[in-house]
Amino acid sequence: MKRFALIGAAGYIAPRHMRAIKDTGNELVSAYDINDSVGIIDSLSPQSEFFTQFERFNEHAWQLKRDPATALDYVAVCSPNYLHHSHIAAGLRLGCDVICEKPLVPTPEILDELALVERETGKRVYNILQLRHHQAILDLKEKVARESRDGKYDVELTYITSRGKWYMESWKGDPRKSYGVATNIGVHFYDMLHFIFGKLQRNVVHFANDYKAAGYLEYEKARVRWFLSIDAQDLPDSVKGKKPTYRSITVDGDEMEFSEGFTDLHTTSYREILAGRGYGIEDARHCVETVNTIRSSRIVTPQNNEGHPFLATLSR
Repeated sequence: MKRFALIGAAGYIAPRHMRAIKDTGNELVSAYDINDSVGIIDSLSPQSEFFTQFERFNEHAWQLKRDPATALDYVAVCSPNYLHHSHIAAGLRLGCDVICEKPLVPTPEILDELALVERETGKRVYNILQLRHHQAILDLKEKVARESRDGKYDVELTYITSRGKWYMESWKGDPRKSYGVATNIGVHFYDMLHFIFGKLQRNVVHFANDYKAAGYLEYEKARVRWFLSIDAQDLPDSVKGKKPTYRSITVDGDEMEFSEGFTDLHTTSYREILAGRGYGIEDARHCVETVNTIRSSRIVTPQNNEGHPFLATLSR
């Protein structure tokens, strides 16, 4: 049984980590969040310590570290994006391996800094890249690897996940903290595209504001038109008023169904990490580089049918 601490216990994604810790037969020893809306702990790890000040959480972890029988093995990081770097580094320096939500960090330079802390501490950072464990994604990756073709696949990625007014009032609506909508809701899709279609060769942005973004990516084996949004008005008429989320990936015009099968992917990720098969800093580098380029790119007009169809409905 491994002993875990969790940073960011009141966040949306934290219960999936708590469930993964429990379902893999391990123990949540302590948790931290500045907010105290963490009643979910009662149903998963009621004996866990809980702190609302990082200093108290950190001191508790150092006290546990004195005895090998009580020392923490892992720190799970579910805090806001802009805090990932400091919380990962703190976990490594506590003598723990760290499991962190996406995006791992915003830039390749910070990845390099974390790699240095790994070397200094002898511990590892693992990123939750859960789509790499989705069966539909694995099946497509195998199909692409197996097929021999002259041209590239034509891919269209559309992801609209409706968010209310609270979103822009939270840290997620602040690009200094979330790094913008393409990074916050899109980074795992860019990782998935790289995982399936190889290295990125072109990265062009056609539209970007606080609520949505669109562009074109060209990989070794695919041309990808993408559109991401948190605006419910972007939902197709077939979905509007029925579902808050629309997720679609087409490959050469054929829809790839992967709306199901997400429930247990964090648990699968944990099992792989605990078995020594987790995804580390270098695995995350490609998608970190992708979103870093998207954030820093100037907006250009689509050329040669590279624009996503939804662009036609947007006013600049």
